[in-house]
Amino acid sequence: MKDKNITISGNDKLGLVSNLSTMITAGIPILETVDSLLEDVKGNTKKVLEAVREDLIQGKHLYSSFSRFPGIFDKVTVNIIKASEEAGTLDVSLKDLKSQIKKDMEFGDKVKGALTYPVLILMVFFGVLLMILIVVIPKISTVFLHLNVVLPLPTLVLIYISNAILTYTIPIIIGLALLGVGFVSLYRAKKQMVLHFFYGLPIVSKLVKEIDLTRFSRSMYLLLTSGITITSALDLTKDVVLKPEISSAIAYANEMVMAGKRLSDGFKEKKGAFSSIMIKIIEAGEKTGTLDKSMLDISEYLDYEVSNTLKTLTTVLEPVMLVFVGILVGGMMLAIIAPIYGLIGQVGGK
Repeated sequence: MKDKNITISGNDKLGLVSNLSTMITAGIPILETVDSLLEDVKGNTKKVLEAVREDLIQGKHLYSSFSRFPGIFDKVTVNIIKASEEAGTLDVSLKDLKSQIKKDMEFGDKVKGALTYPVLILMVFFGVLLMILIVVIPKISTVFLHLNVVLPLPTLVLIYISNAILTYTIPIIIGLALLGVGFVSLYRAKKQMVLHFFYGLPIVSKLVKEIDLTRFSRSMYLLLTSGITITSALDLTKDVVLKPEISSAIAYANEMVMAGKRLSDGFKEKKGAFSSIMIKIIEAGEKTGTLDKSMLDISEYLDYEVSNTLKTLTTVLEPVMLVFVGILVGGMMLAIIAPIYGLIGQVGGK
């Protein structure tokens, strides 16, 4: 019975696989390993190990237990474990999986690190904007109204927004909450459509493609080294990518392989999805019988490319965000100061 709702953090998953790998490599029987790990874990990790222990006692395999938790272990991981158990190389596969999880976490940290700065800048901007609208504008508007000053349009807009926020605070909060719920509902109902739009953005599209190809090549390496056939590996890896066109290209390449052609031939017909250097490395791997090693080389190369793209993205975003926020804040301050200068000019003229 599967439980999709049970998940664990990346650190907990890494710790679980790492401990299993270390103890099984040391020659400790798997049931004894699970019993030992159960003494120090809690939360969902404990639920997973309890399920594993229960299945092992009933004579089931580890992959069968892992397949019960699709929210933690994807199809690629489950099939790697299955192949390694059948081949008697579980210790090797667990070590490879530990390395894979660690790389995925580092990968995720790079992406989060690149997004942290712009998100922080936006939060600061909206905080400053809210403070100006709630604290500064009401005081300034009171002075202007008493003096009957002719106000420019930007100032009138700020005063109108400020009055609306102060007068209809609760309805606005409810409206924003409903808008948030509506967006979440739309995302859940039309997830692929929303993601397709987001992934189609100029810089994001290139980054997501590189991330997809990195995941694909790394998963292919793990599956092939575990002894899984190339067609089965391709069928599994088409589900680990984000962009539909990459998934379709992998499925097409799989059809070509099943028709008796080489993987590189299938990729050549989908040059929009796969780079020339990637196709050449795969072609060389097929000729020398080291396709799994070629996939590892590709994943390491693409990992480097993603790091460079993220650095470029961060470098470009920082000044753009600063200029954007500077213009908006400067515009708001100008809308406040301009009438004051006008008033001073009128007083000086008199």
